[in-house]
Order: sequence, then C-alpha cells, then structure tokens
Amino acid sequence: MVAHDIHIIGGGLAGSEAAWQLAEAGYRVRLSEMRGGGDMTPAHQGDTLAEMVCSNSFRSDDGDSNAVGLLHREMRTLGSIIMREADATKVPAGSALAVDRDLFSGGVTRALSEHPNVTVVRERIDTLPTEGLTIVATGPLTAAGLAESIGTATGKDALAFFDAIAPIVYRDSIDMDVAWMASRWDKVGPIGDGKDYINCPMDKDQYHAFVQGLVDGEKTDFKDWERDTPYFEGCMPIEVMAERGVETLRFGPMKGVGLDNPRTGRWPYAVVQLRQDNALGTLWNMVGFQTKLKHGAQVELFRTIPGLEKAEFARLGGLHRNSFIRSPELLDSQLRLKSAPHIRFAGQITGCEGYVESAAIGLVAARFAIAELGGRTLPPPPPETALGALLGHITGGADASSYQPMNVNFGLFPPLAEDVRKKDRKLGYTQRAGTALAEWMKLAEGVAA
Repeated sequence: MVAHDIHIIGGGLAGSEAAWQLAEAGYRVRLSEMRGGGDMTPAHQGDTLAEMVCSNSFRSDDGDSNAVGLLHREMRTLGSIIMREADATKVPAGSALAVDRDLFSGGVTRALSEHPNVTVVRERIDTLPTEGLTIVATGPLTAAGLAESIGTATGKDALAFFDAIAPIVYRDSIDMDVAWMASRWDKVGPIGDGKDYINCPMDKDQYHAFVQGLVDGEKTDFKDWERDTPYFEGCMPIEVMAERGVETLRFGPMKGVGLDNPRTGRWPYAVVQLRQDNALGTLWNMVGFQTKLKHGAQVELFRTIPGLEKAEFARLGGLHRNSFIRSPELLDSQLRLKSAPHIRFAGQITGCEGYVESAAIGLVAARFAIAELGGRTLPPPPPETALGALLGHITGGADASSYQPMNVNFGLFPPLAEDVRKKDRKLGYTQRAGTALAEWMKLAEGVAA
C-alpha cells in the first residue's frame, strides 16, 4: 500500500482537481482510477484522467455577466489545474470556452502523473474505506460494487437520470457549399473571429421532416431498472425534445435567430450548428444533439441535414445512466458524509451538473481536506461567490426530497439590493462575488498559517 495522506477515488474532473489542490499544498495523494486497470465505463473512450465525455465545452467564459464564466474566474484565481489545461488547449467557440478534449485530458494526466505528491493507481475500489481521509469523486458512472457500498453507508436509494452524448463529425465530410461559418449575431469570442460555428440550414419542410424522423427513429432499448429514470433537463436528447412539440427544437438547439445565411441574406427556418472539437479543426460536434437513437438510425437521419449528406462520424451519439446521492440530506457543509465524516464526496455524484461545476466541487472538497489535515477548519466559500452558491445548493440550499442536478446560475446566489437595476444585476452579482472571494481567500490564508 502506497503511503498517503488522503485517498481520492475517481480520476475524472473532480478527482483530478482535488488531487492537484492537495498535492500543491504538500500532501501525499493516492488517486485511484479504475480505467486503465482493466475496467471501463459505458461512456468513456479511454483511460486518461479528466476525460470529457458529453461535449468539449465548459460553456460561457464571460466572468462579468455569466454565472459559469464567474465560476471559471474563481477557479483560475484558486490555481485550478482544470482551468489551466482548458486555457492551454482551447479552440474557437465564440464566447464559450471549448477545448481539444484529447489535449486537455492528456495535459491533466501528465501534470498529475508527474507530480511528486501524487500516486495514480489503476484500480477499482469496490467498498468505501472504513478509515483515513477519503474523497469519493467517482462521478455519475460509479461502478456497481462501490455504488452498492455507498447505498449501504447512506441508507438511502441513489437518485438517477439519463445523460446523452452528441455525435462528432469529420470536418472534411461537411459540404461547405451548403453550410457556412458564423457565430450567432457574429459575436467574436476571445480566440475566435465571429465565425466559430459551422451552420447547416433547414427550410420549413426539411425541418418538419427531420422532426418526424426523430420521433419515428429506432431508439436505444432500456433495461427494466432504467425505465422510470428521468432525464436531466440540461442534457435532453433531441428526440425527447421533438416529442414535446414540433416547434420545440426550433426554439432550442436548432434556432436560426442571429445567423444570417450568406446565400439568402436571411435567418434559416432552423439550423444545425457544429462546434470545433479539437485543435486541428478536423473534428466538429453537433451542438445540443445528444441522442438515444440507435447508431444506424442516427447515420440515416443526420445525413438528411443539408450540408451533412455525406457526413462521416468520428463518434455517434449515445446514452448512459447517471447516478447521484441526495446530498442536501446526506452531506454536511464541508461535503462530509454525516454517517462517516472521514469521507467527502465531490463532483457530479453530489448532484452538481456540468464539467466545470464538477471540478469546482472537487476543488472545494480539497480545500476543506487541506484545512482538516492541518488541524484547522475552513469555513465554506461565501454564498455570494459562484463556488459558495453551488456548494450551498448541494449541501442544504435545495429541497432534499426533490433534489435534482443543477448547473451554477445566478438563481443560486443571494439576491442583490432591490435598488439595483435589472440591466445591472449580472455585473452586480459578479462584482460582489469578486469582493467576497478575496475576503474568503484572506481567511483561508489565515487558516493555513
């Protein structure tokens, strides 16, 4: 057994971030990851740490007027390895932060594998440790044995939802005589030029035929135990949206608003957007096109999209089951399991949703553990910060009986003063957060002293 100060189970974004924070603070970390040791999940493709599965986007990078962009900024301030590698491997995506996912996960893997305080062990952990500081960051695809052990320890049934994966298309198979490059409203991102997305236009008849094809297409079969599992609203399969009404997709991922087709000078009736997925620009993912259609049905239907008639797919869409615990009831304000306080939970298994949110909770869990290892207690980040607002939702701000996965958003923050004008509120939230984070960091430095 490798000597260590803390054991982290799970090498996804949350576990990787937690390991980095602890290692940088001088503590010895054993990081257990089952991929690469003979096991694999239904959704992952390889064995690198911090692999991004569903998409390559960390969403908006606007730290002045967007809650997730604010979370990016706070994590950068706190020395996040996830944000460091995301910034190093970003690709054009308008105002969003998207990355070359292979370069990104490779960079995280390299940084942790080469760190003198981190020992990466390729092993599957089937039971919760009975002693020793531990962070469980196994994510929504926790292996069956460990999931059963967690269920036994919590005495509660895990909640679950389905998450779907979007297809990836080879760039050279897209017909650019039909499609065109543009960002919505020609908005220029930090590394783009206002033409960061490939847009495939549809007229009314093409759109309606496509929606009918989604409804009629052959879907993935569910196992008996999966039939009553709900979808997460933020990652809804396109065919499920289509079943809600023929116009639903046109007001969602297929909206043509703000996209002038240079061949007509008008907005298309509907549009399919593709976003660059790697640094070379050879792979592009279909934005918002998570799907549970069977692979043959996907190829047949997606090739009816104008510009994608000869599309070749590097990866087709898929569906997997995500699980998370009833955190507001089971965890304390320090992310410790109330029934076994030597164990903390972090990442998506706590019920946060999104890559950056998962990593953020890994960061916070590590900061709590660093203080504990030093014989001190670190108070939670202020609720006025993005980190504190997200943490508060997980550890008590939400109703445990109806708890569902949540992305960070300004609705989780304490309200601003009533006299703040509506147009100034987003900037008000982010400016207030900056002040609150600075004060908390001073407090954290005092705790560490």
